[in-house]
Amino acid sequence: MKPKGQTDLPVLVYNRGGNGRYVAVVFGSMMASLFPMAEQGFAIIGSQYRGSFDKEEIIGKSDEFGGEDVLDVVKLAKYIPYIKDVDSTKVGMYGSSRGGMQTFLAMQKMPEIKAVATIAGASDLLRELKFRQAMEKVYENRIPNYAANKEVELDKRSVLKWADKLNKNVPILIQHGDRDTRVSVENAKWLAATLAKLEHPHKLSIYKDEGHGFSPKTRPTAIKELADWFHQHL
Repeated sequence: MKPKGQTDLPVLVYNRGGNGRYVAVVFGSMMASLFPMAEQGFAIIGSQYRGSFDKEEIIGKSDEFGGEDVLDVVKLAKYIPYIKDVDSTKVGMYGSSRGGMQTFLAMQKMPEIKAVATIAGASDLLRELKFRQAMEKVYENRIPNYAANKEVELDKRSVLKWADKLNKNVPILIQHGDRDTRVSVENAKWLAATLAKLEHPHKLSIYKDEGHGFSPKTRPTAIKELADWFHQHL
């Protein structure tokens, strides 16, 4: 999607949250979350992740919650130069909830990414399980070899464990609500503290009295901060 009548648009790769068909991007969610960002002067491209709407789970073809599905994000890069009216040298990436994890995993394979942002993302999945034990069922159902290699597989998906491998030329914006009951705000604090030690350019924005999804009152402010971040760094 992109705003009508504009040219030389920077491009944002958007990584959705949820898993499988849960929180898959539909027109209503586009209107609520993506159209307002596009209106700020961006072209937006994204993936539903493999197998999102399949009736049966098939090994290798289903959403692995940060496994092979990350390649579905990476491969979007080849389409960007063919999008009309965009500047393919200005590419950013952002994601919400699980999409934050996807963003950090994908950016390591996408050298064209110049800046990233995460919204209500988990930075340490194992530690986060103490906050929300219900996620264990998602991991069991989605992540290959989870039962045999729980810690290894969760560490692979936890940016806190390999933050030192991130490209320091890619600045990171972290947004989170302090009353998030799905992903603890501590994840944002842990990540910001780690990035500070690594001297990795970043900004932490914690929104007071906000949950996992920002309220209509706060959403315009958060979207403006997000848009300003990418306009500044792309």
